[in-house]
Parts: sequence; structure tokens; C-alpha cells
Amino acid sequence: MVRRRIRREPVAYILGRKGFRRLELLVDRRVLIPRPETELLVEVALELAPEAVIDVGTGSGAIALAIADELPDVRVTGIDTSLDPLRVAQANCDRLGLADRVDFVSGGVSSLPDGRFNLLVANLPYVSEGEWGSLQPEIREYEPREALVAGQTGLEAIEALLADLGGRDPRVGAIALEVGAAQADSTAGLMRTAGYEEVGTRDDLAGIARVVVAR
Repeated sequence: MVRRRIRREPVAYILGRKGFRRLELLVDRRVLIPRPETELLVEVALELAPEAVIDVGTGSGAIALAIADELPDVRVTGIDTSLDPLRVAQANCDRLGLADRVDFVSGGVSSLPDGRFNLLVANLPYVSEGEWGSLQPEIREYEPREALVAGQTGLEAIEALLADLGGRDPRVGAIALEVGAAQADSTAGLMRTAGYEEVGTRDDLAGIARVVVAR
């Protein structure tokens, strides 16, 4: 384990687990390691108290499972376009005993199941191509690049999500997106262009506008 850490492998991958809110999640190199700032998305869900939530790009299932854990009446659907993360998410779900209220589905936003979702949450890739080389070795050499890098500007995944929703999707009541350190204003503008009128931000513990919420 010490040798692996000397090679800059993240502690979460060495141990095979990571704490997130009240949960301990299984993680490996198939999924992004959950970050403390991502817990803001769970706090938004607690604030809005939705009955049904969709988690886009669910990865390890951290957001979906934490919301289900803390809101006992909610139903959550986590979607991902990659099967490997879904396998990790399902293993976490089964281990935590939340399979009765959490479903994991392969696909993108265009394949959303029928029905209304009070809240859509997503921690999409938001690192730009130019930023990739400056990231710590723990991130750059071990975590899945496709879960981090969006494209040249870092906003491509968010733009694609809003495009797939076709603007303000009547099935989705509110959207909460985690964004990069300087992306909140641009993301808020994209949401207003998509037809959302109530747009605000939530700061992380460093005072950075980390989550953009639109209703």
C-alpha cells in the first residue's frame, strides 16, 4: 500500500472505499473518486425535498445513493453511458440496501424513463483540455479521463445535457449542476438561454460558486 501511494495512486483506490456524506462507497479506477464539494448537490436535494430525482452521469452512484439515504421517501434513477461505472454503482446500491428506491440505467438523457422528475442533478465532466496537464498526478494518472475532461472549453458536457433536454424539459422541475471554479456565470447563462428563469448558485467551503441551480 505504501509503494502504491509513493507512485501517487489515490488513497481511495488503494483502500477501495471513500466516504461521502453518511455513506462509505466502494470505488476503483472505473469511477471518479467522490469529492466533498459534490455533497452540495445532495444539500440542494434536501432543500427542495423532491419525490423523484434523476442523477446524470452517476459514476459510483455517490449522489444518487446519498440522496436516497437522506430522503427516505424519494425515488432516484441514476443513468450513465458507460457500463463499468454502473456496475460499481449497483454494487454500492446493493451493499447499502437501497435497491428498493434507486435504479441504475444505461443510457443518456435522451433515454430518460417516462415520468416527471422533480430534480435533475449531475456532476458532469467540466475540465478543459488545456487544464488536464496541470492536474495532480493522482488525478491525471489514475482517475478516468472521460469522467473529467469535457473538451476545449470545459462546458461541452453541460451544453450537451441542455441540448439533449431540448431546453426546459417539462418532465424536469429543477436542475442542479456541479461546475468548475470559473464556470458558474457561463453555466447560468446557458440555463437562462434554455428557458429557465430562476437561476442561482451555491458556494462550496472555499467560497467558490460550485453548483448552479435552475428552476
